[in-house]
Amino acid sequence: MRILSEAHYPELPNYYRGKVRENYDLPDGSRIIISTDRLSAFDRILTCIPYKGQVLTQTARYWFEKTSDICPNHVISYPDPNVVVGKRLEILPVEIVVRGYLAGTTGTSILTLYKKGEREMYGITLPDGMRDNEKLPTAIITPTSKEFDGGHDEPLTPAEIVEKKLLTAEQWETLSRYALALFARGQELAAERGLILVDTKYEFGTDENGTIILADEIHTPDSSRYWIADSYQASFEKGERPQSFDKDFVRAWVAERCDPYLDPIPEIPASLVEETSKVYIRAFEAITGLPFQPDDSGESPFARIRQNLASYFP
Repeated sequence: MRILSEAHYPELPNYYRGKVRENYDLPDGSRIIISTDRLSAFDRILTCIPYKGQVLTQTARYWFEKTSDICPNHVISYPDPNVVVGKRLEILPVEIVVRGYLAGTTGTSILTLYKKGEREMYGITLPDGMRDNEKLPTAIITPTSKEFDGGHDEPLTPAEIVEKKLLTAEQWETLSRYALALFARGQELAAERGLILVDTKYEFGTDENGTIILADEIHTPDSSRYWIADSYQASFEKGERPQSFDKDFVRAWVAERCDPYLDPIPEIPASLVEETSKVYIRAFEAITGLPFQPDDSGESPFARIRQNLASYFP
């Protein structure tokens, strides 16, 4: 199986390694972002999933192209299936999650807070009597602080965002307008594919002129929750979670066998890795309606990317 476990090219300047993506800042103000096949969970790398990086890059490409009329995005070019060259931005310190359903499992999700008895959250009020996974009256934004130093994100209201000077009132108005319009487009196109876009995360930054620009990724299987539309009503009536692209096989397998935050990670079976790869590919095809075409050119993904980025070497 062809795997891109790392993408460090000494010929490129200003290298920064993230959990999944590897970045290079170029002198002209652009950034090379390479999506590897690494799978991150529990604040560590568990394994690599074949073609995961290509799936995420190409899914985001599909959505960037489908939403370019709504707001500007960071994309300059795609020199390789795993690579996007984008504008280098100053990332805004607010995490934007848009939600269309009462769902989620994290501590900041609206379902978790709702089950604790909270009805006022993120500057909005939810009615009593809602059930797990119920459609919200309208899509909402649930912003949190973006802790760059590894701290825990905390829920915010729009008023707090402006009071704490995280964003100006004008920036918040623009950002929230973009986010809701992007989500509406995502739900519309997902519905045409027999899918429900449940919730998603957006990352925005500003360029040298202060223009707000969509960055990172959009509506990918890693940044978004999708349900299979045909499964929704029956599952909701039974109080069950609707069918989705369940790609957390590896995460669940590891959690059953050790404390993943403290213990060494046991060797993960190749069959589990292969099945997860198939789920990512199926997700790409279901979301975009396009056939997945793996790029198996070159000796390896690493060698192929080096060749495709040669024009960027000094």
